[in-house]
Amino acid sequence: MTPSPAPTANPDAPVTVRVFTQRFSSTPRGARLARRLAAHQLDAWGFSYGGAASDTAVALVAELAANAATHGRVPGRDFEVVLRLTGRALRIEVSDTRGELRPAAAGAARPAVAPLAEAGRGLLIVEALADRWDVLDRVPVGKTVVAELELELEPELPG
Repeated sequence: MTPSPAPTANPDAPVTVRVFTQRFSSTPRGARLARRLAAHQLDAWGFSYGGAASDTAVALVAELAANAATHGRVPGRDFEVVLRLTGRALRIEVSDTRGELRPAAAGAARPAVAPLAEAGRGLLIVEALADRWDVLDRVPVGKTVVAELELELEPELPG
């Protein structure tokens, strides 16, 4: 059996969009579960555990989910994680119901953080890892923090 030739890029070819959406309790356990399920979903999409793309995306989900569970928490309300894979772009959206407590926009000046402080560096991590990120209004209530990654390789999809 001869191997089939590698597919060539066709800009007119339809784009497949893969979406994972899940709500989690606004607790540290919910944030941890969000990170684990994101890693599992990326692996199912062909981005193996421990790979650069998976590790970067999982770190972003972990930070944004921890922020949502900590700073965006409203008792009795969940936060939501959406992973959207379109071609070579991965969009990570984490929504919570605290719209009045918004982080500074991407690129905006932030207050200085004490060297030994245990908080205040989360969005610096997001800014360093993501190609783009922003904070959007969530309808009807809350906010969504969006981080996007341009992936180097498309995943190998099963059969």
